[in-house]
Parts: sequence; structure tokens; C-alpha cells
Amino acid sequence: MVVAIYTVDLVIPESHELKDKRRIIMQLRNKITRKFNVSMAEVDHHNLWQRTTLGIACLANKQQHVNQVLDQVMNIIYQLPLIEVVNCRKEFI
Repeated sequence: MVVAIYTVDLVIPESHELKDKRRIIMQLRNKITRKFNVSMAEVDHHNLWQRTTLGIACLANKQQHVNQVLDQVMNIIYQLPLIEVVNCRKEFI
């Protein structure tokens, strides 16, 4: 069994209040979790309007499958115009 955790630091320049940020994160989370079997949560920068860190976890039998799923998730995040990726880290457990 392979568990991978992707930690993604994001900037949301269009956000002008916490409600904007949470709305954008909720839309992103719904889009990703509907399409892929991953868990996703905001793990840092809860009270900043334009900054967030997301944790995305995936579990599978093979590391190749986990890599494919997380790469597809990151492609969706990179394609969104409202979000800028500052940093991302992948860890295997």
C-alpha cells in the first residue's frame, strides 16, 4: 500500500476577503474530489485572504497509480486562472 501526500501552497490574488477565498477553495475541492478519489483539506494560512496551503492525500496499491492521480490533480490546479501555485511538495508514506 502506498500513501502520497501533496502539499500545495497557493496564492489567490482575486480574493478580497475570507469568504472569497473559501468559495474558491470549495469550488476547487469539489471539482477535484468529484473527479478523483483523493482527500483534500486546507492545512495552513486559515486567516489570510489571499494565501492558503492545501493537503491532498491519495492511497493506492501501486506508486505508479498514486503518481498518475496526483499529477492529474496538479494539472487541474495549474489550469485554474484564479489560483497561482507558489510551491508544491510530494511525500510518500
